[in-house]
Amino acid sequence: MSAPFRRATSKIATVDVLKEVCAEARRAGKTIAFANGCFDLLHVGHVRYLQGARAEGDVLIVGVNADASVKKLKGEGRPLQNEQDRALLVAALHAVDWVAVFSEDTVENLLKALQPDVHCKGTDYTVDTVPERDVVKSYGGRVAIVGDPKDHNTSTLLARLATR
Repeated sequence: MSAPFRRATSKIATVDVLKEVCAEARRAGKTIAFANGCFDLLHVGHVRYLQGARAEGDVLIVGVNADASVKKLKGEGRPLQNEQDRALLVAALHAVDWVAVFSEDTVENLLKALQPDVHCKGTDYTVDTVPERDVVKSYGGRVAIVGDPKDHNTSTLLARLATR
């Protein structure tokens, strides 16, 4: 087994380890797909999004927003679960090979560091509206829209729970 795989104690890894994973995957001729999100309350939409992302590559790396980033994006009272728990849940999914927690407001620095072949976003985007599309294009990657229609989200689930 190669060095990056030996050093990682789980599917959750640092950027440095993931850089080595990406280099090794490229040497083996594999395609690297990347997806990201908050994954605050894991639901079927997340699973279908990550399955779609996996179909775009041989290796799927998922960026999980850190707690402070989720709070900025989703508001007070979020996240519901801490970043370590959210990362562990995402890592437990069959479609996911590796997970990295990122603390920046956007995933651009992680994309620049790993340079995945395909950056996957959900169906609430189009290729032209993906915020990171220029970063992905700058290193020769492509953007793919994956998953099912955005009929599932944590806010709706929370509202349903509150009314029961």
